[in-house]
Amino acid sequence: MNIDETELFERTSVSKAVLSLVVPTVISQLITVLYNMADTFFIGQTGDPNQVAASNLCMPMFLFLSGIANLFGIGGSSLISRCLGVGDKEKATYTSAFCIWTSVTVTLTYGIGIYLLCPIILPAFGANMDTYEYCRQYLFWTVAIGSIPTVLNAEFAHLIRSEGYSKQASFGMILGAMLNIILDPIFITILNMQISGAALATMLSNFVAMVYFIFLIMKKRSRTVLTLSPRFFSIKYKIPSEVFLVGLPSTFMSLMSTISNITLNRLMSSYCNQAIAGVGIAKKIDMLSFGIATGMSQGVIPLIGYNYSAKNYKRMKKAIYSTFILSISVAIVCTILLFTCANPIVRAFIDDELTVKYGQVFQRIICITGPCILLH
Repeated sequence: MNIDETELFERTSVSKAVLSLVVPTVISQLITVLYNMADTFFIGQTGDPNQVAASNLCMPMFLFLSGIANLFGIGGSSLISRCLGVGDKEKATYTSAFCIWTSVTVTLTYGIGIYLLCPIILPAFGANMDTYEYCRQYLFWTVAIGSIPTVLNAEFAHLIRSEGYSKQASFGMILGAMLNIILDPIFITILNMQISGAALATMLSNFVAMVYFIFLIMKKRSRTVLTLSPRFFSIKYKIPSEVFLVGLPSTFMSLMSTISNITLNRLMSSYCNQAIAGVGIAKKIDMLSFGIATGMSQGVIPLIGYNYSAKNYKRMKKAIYSTFILSISVAIVCTILLFTCANPIVRAFIDDELTVKYGQVFQRIICITGPCILLH
């Protein structure tokens, strides 16, 4: 950690420090949400509700990768920040290696397992003869092939942020998001790959972002506690338990979100594919609120963790309070905007009357939960 990051964590005014860490993180999260929305948007431009429905049916399995990334990313970054707060760089290095290599093993197992079980999982989750093949194509690129880049992309951002490199972490996330937004229309429309093109664009963009983070860590290896070397992998110092203690709640939230989405998709499948598509579009829009909430909570973690370990509890509490006030203000704005503009926002994704009908109704229902999401 260099002098600038120490100044930010210890002496910069709390409100300024919170904004310095939170704003880049929120921006990167919003762009990440936009790149997730880009798949649905450009698939919707095909005018085929079946493909939009298929991407929605696959989304719970893809988004659970975020749960894995948060388990080791949030858990690891919190522990690394606390280690740096007490000057224990050795434990911080062991923590980074443990998180990176354990997540790779878990993710690889998950990705291969999900794809091999497609014939069982997809029908159980609501896929029918019109959506099954689209679902299988999407999962091949995003989960079977793209699971490790997806997880490491998000995890690296967390770990790098723990040392105060918030702007570099945000740049990596933005790089992947912008690349996906650029590749989506090329693969989906110009090359006519349709839903497979969306999945391929997502995989490639996450891969490029992952490579950026790898090069960043290698470039800063003399100034960072993070390491890519498996020889530093260790479970001593109670590293696993401390990582899981912080990371598991976020992973549990992802698991509950996955289960709720699967349940909702299954219920909607008893109506029609347009219902699945409309609900899927509304949930993608609702991710804007979740992205802001995630960016705020993740951005302030290094500041809180550092001052907690340094026993500067007064500064830590001020950071929590400042973030809370900021969250309330943003929650109110998001709720009003998403409720009043439901119809045109959903229609921008697909010009199909039945899909829009289901989408706008569901969006107006779930946008009311915006304040709850932002204050979680």
